[in-house]
Amino acid sequence: MALFKLLPLALYMSLFVVASCGKDFSIVGYSPEDLTSMDKLIELFEEWISKHGKIYETIEEKWHRFEVFKDNLKHIDETNKKVSSYWLGLNEFADLTHQEFKKMYLGLEVESSRTRQSPEEFTYKDVVDLPKSVDWRKKGAVTRVKNQGSCGSCWAFSTVAAVEGINKIVNGNLTSLSEQELIDCDRTYNNGCHGGLMDYAFSFIVSSGGLHREEDYPYLEEESTCDNKKGELEVVTISGYKDVPENNEASLIKALAHQPLSVAIEASGRDFQFYSGGVFYGPCGTKLDHGVTAVGYGSSKGVDYIIVKNSWGPKWGEKGYIRMKRNTGKPAGLCGINKMASYPTKNK
Repeated sequence: MALFKLLPLALYMSLFVVASCGKDFSIVGYSPEDLTSMDKLIELFEEWISKHGKIYETIEEKWHRFEVFKDNLKHIDETNKKVSSYWLGLNEFADLTHQEFKKMYLGLEVESSRTRQSPEEFTYKDVVDLPKSVDWRKKGAVTRVKNQGSCGSCWAFSTVAAVEGINKIVNGNLTSLSEQELIDCDRTYNNGCHGGLMDYAFSFIVSSGGLHREEDYPYLEEESTCDNKKGELEVVTISGYKDVPENNEASLIKALAHQPLSVAIEASGRDFQFYSGGVFYGPCGTKLDHGVTAVGYGSSKGVDYIIVKNSWGPKWGEKGYIRMKRNTGKPAGLCGINKMASYPTKNK
């Protein structure tokens, strides 16, 4: 019954701080022996439950989640002993199996028949001089990190973040826009909580006359009936969108130097689920399954990276962001980030 007794928080110190490679252990305050001790594991699980406000309806469910938690902890611990530039942590997804996680938090639909625009239409193809680093957060063009929850609406969050960025750049106003409107109303090709594509969403925003503010059309974490409020409330418009030439990192960086981009990646790897900080370099493939937003690029200790805004809330990664290694030497880039990037356009 010890598992189901909530232990005093004062017993623990820095349980969730993850150390870098080269230490004798990867969870600060715990030795390898501790991580095989049932009592210590129960302490860690109860602290994690308290931190993330988890509630389990039955003893059986809690025991099952404890077993999942132990397996995830083992993976985190073993990975942190091997990798050097990034680390994993016990985030709010630590009681989910990897299959459960993928089913709940991914949601990009990539069709083989999707038509890309020709590279000649790429807005920034003639750009030569680029800054060494860009961070659109520091330029005030990125809203707070949002949380899609268990709705597979990453495509809507990626789209909205890119539109919020170009609107700030062109008009000077940073306005948080509605993902829910895309989920409810953009149903010709996109499928709400069951996946979608950013280019289709850009087309919808153009054809529908704009996107409402988040406060006027708030997020529900589920599909609902389209509430057509056009003509009643303020909307933000775009004039169109462009695709970045496929598998061309130089073009992606050119575009990113000028505005935030919608990008697609493979985020189904287990390390991605528990990413906590550093420059991520995989492992991951290039089977695109998640829509995110590139909001900058830079370098750290000689390693080049792209700054990516995710939609899993601020507790994941580096306060909701991940730095992904670039200049990998592979055309598709890390996790396929160079394969399907696009950006909205807006007239002044």
